[in-house]
Amino acid sequence: MSTKHDRRIVMTLDAGGTSFRFSAMRNYKSLTQTVTLPSQGHDLKACLGNIIEGFSRVKAQCPEPPQAISFAFPGPADYPRGIIGDLGNLPCFRGGVALGPMLEQKFKVPVLINNDGDLFVHGEAIAGFLPYVNGLLKKAGSPKRYQNLFGVTLGTGFGGGLTHGGELFLGDNSIGFEVWLLRNKLVPATNAEEGACIRAVRRVFAREAGIPFENAPDPKEIEAIARDRKHPQGQAALNAYRRLGEVVGDAMGEALTLVDGLAVIGGGLSKAWPLFLPSVVAELNSVFANPDGKKFHRLASEAFNLEDAAQQRKFIKGRPREITVPGSRKKISYDALRRVGVGISRLGTSEAVAVGAYAFALRKLDEGGK
Repeated sequence: MSTKHDRRIVMTLDAGGTSFRFSAMRNYKSLTQTVTLPSQGHDLKACLGNIIEGFSRVKAQCPEPPQAISFAFPGPADYPRGIIGDLGNLPCFRGGVALGPMLEQKFKVPVLINNDGDLFVHGEAIAGFLPYVNGLLKKAGSPKRYQNLFGVTLGTGFGGGLTHGGELFLGDNSIGFEVWLLRNKLVPATNAEEGACIRAVRRVFAREAGIPFENAPDPKEIEAIARDRKHPQGQAALNAYRRLGEVVGDAMGEALTLVDGLAVIGGGLSKAWPLFLPSVVAELNSVFANPDGKKFHRLASEAFNLEDAAQQRKFIKGRPREITVPGSRKKISYDALRRVGVGISRLGTSEAVAVGAYAFALRKLDEGGK
C-alpha cells in the first residue's frame, strides 16, 4: 500500500476515558490542529454531542471536504457495523449505541471504527516497524522479507493486533487477538493483563519494596528508580519490569506460535523497553520439556531483540547457505535461520493508531465503501 501522494482527507479521533482528541489526516500526515473535548462518559447525550462537535470543528479546518471518518474506540463493539457495546470507562454506552450510523447520518461520509490495538499494529505495518525491518534486510542485501506483523500495547491495559499480508485481522466477532485474556504465566489463575500493564508494575514494586499498593509511584518514577543503581528500592523496580517482561514474553510466545512474523511493542510502558525487552526475548527463547525430560524451544523460530545492536546484526545476517540441486551442478542459496524479530514502535503509539485508521479508511474507500 502506497503511503505517498494521497490527497484524500480522513477525520480521526483518539478516544480516551476522560477526553476525546479530534484531528484530520491527509497523505498520512496531520492536516489540522487537534480539538480536545471532555468525553462526558456518564452522560450519553453530552458524550455524543461532544463527538459531533469535535468532528464539526475539525471539518471546519479542512481545506476540502473529508472523504471518511476513521478512528479507534474502546470495545466491546460490533466494529464493522459501528455499534459500541458495554464499555467500562464510558458507561453511557452500555446497552449498545449505534455510533457509526449516527456519524454517517450527520456527516454523510463512511465511518469506520476499530480497536486501538488493531489500528496500532496496522499503522506500524504500513509506515513503522515492518518497513523499518524490511529496509534493514534490503540494505544488507538479504532476500528475506516479512509480510506479517503481530503487536501488543502496554499501558492501562494489554492490547494486541495482527496484520497478515497487509490485511488487518479483525475476527468474526470483532475480537481478534484479545491478548489480555491469555493466561498469566506467573499467576495462572489470572489473565495476562494483570501482569502486563501499569498496575502490574506498581503492584510488583509495592510488594518488593514493602509498601502499600496505593503508595506505589507511577511507572515512570519506578523506571527512574530502576535506572538509579544507588537507590535503595532499585532492585524492587528492576524486578517489577523484569516480571512484566516475563509475562509479556509468555503471552507473545503463545501468539507467535500461531503467527509467523515480526512482533512490535507499543503503549506508554514501551518507553521503558531497556528494562523489560531482554526478559521478553528470553522468554520467547525459553524451552519446554517432554515427559522424558528432553528439552526443546517453545518457538519454532529463534527470537531476536532488534533494539540490541549485536542481536540485530545476527538477525539481519541470518544463516545463508548454498546447496547443490541433486543430480545437477546447479547451486541454490537459501537462509536456514528461522527467526522472529521483536522491537519497539517506530511511529509512537498514537501516531501509529492514526496512520492505521487512515490507511484502513483509504482501503475501504478504494474498495467502494464499507
